[in-house]
Amino acid sequence: MDENERLRHASSFGVAASAYAEHRPDYARAAVCWALDKPASGLRVLDLGAGTGKLTATLVAVGADVTAVEPDSAMLAELRSALPAVGALPGSAEAIPLPDASIDAVLAGNAMHWFDMAVAGPEIARVLVPGGILAGLWNVLDDRVDWVAGLARVSGSAAIGPRDTPTSWRAETADAHLPKTGGAARFGSPEQAEFPHGQRRTADSLVATLATRAGMLVMPEQEREARLGRIRAFLASEPETADGEFTLPMLTCVLRVRRL
Repeated sequence: MDENERLRHASSFGVAASAYAEHRPDYARAAVCWALDKPASGLRVLDLGAGTGKLTATLVAVGADVTAVEPDSAMLAELRSALPAVGALPGSAEAIPLPDASIDAVLAGNAMHWFDMAVAGPEIARVLVPGGILAGLWNVLDDRVDWVAGLARVSGSAAIGPRDTPTSWRAETADAHLPKTGGAARFGSPEQAEFPHGQRRTADSLVATLATRAGMLVMPEQEREARLGRIRAFLASEPETADGEFTLPMLTCVLRVRRL
């Protein structure tokens, strides 16, 4: 994906902010605690690229002192509505509106792959205390389950890409903290871990969830509706998903590094 395409995908979510808030999953609490690597109570945490606050809410629940930063105004409005007590600021990974060394940990939920780390890396390092943590979290679909593997095949990479399944997320995200063009090292060696997770869905709500993926949002409408129709037909054909609610098997996967 070239830079223009990356920016187009990264900026696509605002039009679906309310659907994103309704349908996207939260994050496994155990994954968030591992990402922080210490008790969260009183820890100053920045949720960067916070979206509608899915990760923010889990950080609040574990006792962190959270600041959320999000570039899209529609997503930020959803976050402020859902979590009015959280400090939520406009800004981006490349321009963080916080003072130097004011944050103990920076977490990014399904967002780090959108950052321009040549710019964002120094900016994240600036707001972190020495030894502070940067962690990216991704909710992935567990394609080790047969029907989920079938869903991934039918959905295609626009809806379920290589970063969205456990078979390839490690390779896809292992260097997410590094600038693509080289440059000075800002962070230490990466650690990765996976944590079981799940989301209660119906066929309709799972289709609505997949419709909020960036690749689907930028797709021409006729092609998008055809793709969603194929996904609906697949879910109707599978005994696990054809009728009523089911648990979508997922993992919350974490990349963790420390500021040098």
